[in-house]
Amino acid sequence: MSVRAAIWGEKQEAIEESLKAVDEDLFRYIRDFAYEEVLARPGLDLKTRELLAITALIALGSPKELATHLEGALRVGATEEEVREAILQSALFLGFPRALAAMRLFQKVRKGRGAPHEGEG
Repeated sequence: MSVRAAIWGEKQEAIEESLKAVDEDLFRYIRDFAYEEVLARPGLDLKTRELLAITALIALGSPKELATHLEGALRVGATEEEVREAILQSALFLGFPRALAAMRLFQKVRKGRGAPHEGEG
């Protein structure tokens, strides 16, 4: 399975089409270099790489890409607790407003996946 398929799951085709619509060459760089070369390297498992991507995207303030990688982290084996802890850790270095925004986005991602909210079932 490709790295993109592992992270993007059933949204792979839609994400690829969205990226191609922005710019074909940029799409190829993202596909070939970022996903199929860098993220496929040995040394770190994909779950760890996705947790790192989450913290980097929180730092950049990129909510659309963050949502993709929050879902991707769960798809490649991160637990909801691990994702939550990565977001909480980011507050220390990136600030509470960024962490709060990321946690709100994570709640939306969880809701979209059918997960109960804190305190529910």
